[in-house]
Amino acid sequence: MLKRVLVLMACLFVLSSSSVFAMNVKGFSDDCKIRQALEMLDDIGASEIFENLQENSVKIMFYDLSQINFTYCNHFAMNTTDNWGNRYILINSKFKNAPTEQIACLIAHESCHKGKVATLREETTATRTEAKYWTVLKKRNIAYANTELTERLNNLVNLERVSTVNHDYIQDKISNNSFYKEQLVLRERKSF
Repeated sequence: MLKRVLVLMACLFVLSSSSVFAMNVKGFSDDCKIRQALEMLDDIGASEIFENLQENSVKIMFYDLSQINFTYCNHFAMNTTDNWGNRYILINSKFKNAPTEQIACLIAHESCHKGKVATLREETTATRTEAKYWTVLKKRNIAYANTELTERLNNLVNLERVSTVNHDYIQDKISNNSFYKEQLVLRERKSF
């Protein structure tokens, strides 16, 4: 009898925590596709992503990044704040029709950013996280359209795969990217 009561209590706990979490997913975004991406991350136990999102009270949305600055028109996504200090992950609206698992990878990447400007270490961690989740979420029986996002994700996985303790190809890619070079220089200037 005691065993049945404990099993029943455990089941009720799991059901109640799932419904509470479902409300939290809705709190991150009003967009159905983004919610599906978050649910996909939840299904695979990506607790680190949700801890980061909750820690920063992040809202996620599709947005035309060129409205912020035209040079951002080709960015995949960004983690930013509004004029009142609220945190947002803005996914480039041109990827609104991308597969849900690819949107989940962009969310995973952007959730790793904590500061206003990324450091090399933080950007490397975020990019590695993006590759990790693409490895897990990519459906093996699907031929994904050859888009710039698919190409990026596949490239990141390949860079991660060939990296060694002595040579980090993801960090090299970031170090040699003109956008990040500029961002890291700005960060260094501010720290003096």
